[in-house]
Amino acid sequence: MGAARKSESGEEIRTELPEDLGEVSDFFRAIGKQIKLLRERAGLTQKELGELVGYGERLISSVERGVRTPQPELLVALDKLLNAGGLLAIAADDVRRARAKARLRHPAWFRDYVLLEVDSIESHNFATLGIPGLLQTEEHARAIFAMRQPPLSEEVIEMRVAARMARQEVLTRWPRGMFSWVICESVLRRPLGGWEVHEAQLRHLLEVGRMRGMVIQVLPLDRTEHAGMGGPFILITPKGRPQQGYIEVQTSSRLITDPDEVQIMNARYNILRAQAYSPEESLALIEKILGER
Repeated sequence: MGAARKSESGEEIRTELPEDLGEVSDFFRAIGKQIKLLRERAGLTQKELGELVGYGERLISSVERGVRTPQPELLVALDKLLNAGGLLAIAADDVRRARAKARLRHPAWFRDYVLLEVDSIESHNFATLGIPGLLQTEEHARAIFAMRQPPLSEEVIEMRVAARMARQEVLTRWPRGMFSWVICESVLRRPLGGWEVHEAQLRHLLEVGRMRGMVIQVLPLDRTEHAGMGGPFILITPKGRPQQGYIEVQTSSRLITDPDEVQIMNARYNILRAQAYSPEESLALIEKILGER
């Protein structure tokens, strides 16, 4: 069954959704099992394998469990390193197609935004309640989905986690867009998922904040003026298209295309950036929070 959306001219477009997203999950789990088997046959730990191919232990673990989409480049590198004889490399094209399906694991009300995000060249996010999805660690994302009410099934949780991790590929591809986030300090002080999960999340923010083209700023609690009292929002610029705004609450969302509304959101975001700590001061605050434990 397809999902409908409208083009800029008002024409209805139908996007066909896969009937069984479980097939995508099964495919990723099968690849993960193959990688684990080959790794153990080579006598390597997940950490050792990650170091050899330039990836973290956490990512290798996620790929082996099938909860994170393996990058085609990673499969090619692992194929050579683990002497897989083409077993992993040949799956790269299938993974590219499967990753497109993985994005459709998101709730229906969120999919239109994800389709814009895939080809975005610029994204600016004001966050008041939680860590933005593009910045979340796998463990943090899983904790967030696990605390949803009414509860989600384990299968749906894993599907949503995998979909969220797949979104983060926009941060590592080249050429890469421009990204910035203004995050309320209260978000950084709320240890969702427990301190161990939260500590890893804060350290991840430090890593991303030090990457070229990534700007993280914190809006401190002691500010007496706050331009974002209307709530969180995102400004996104798809390739070849005008900038748009995006807002969501509960299970409802809205893409904003009216130029005047988008301009107002832009003005608010610029004021918020001025009210926030500088990027350097923001990273220092995150380090301070880590040290307070």
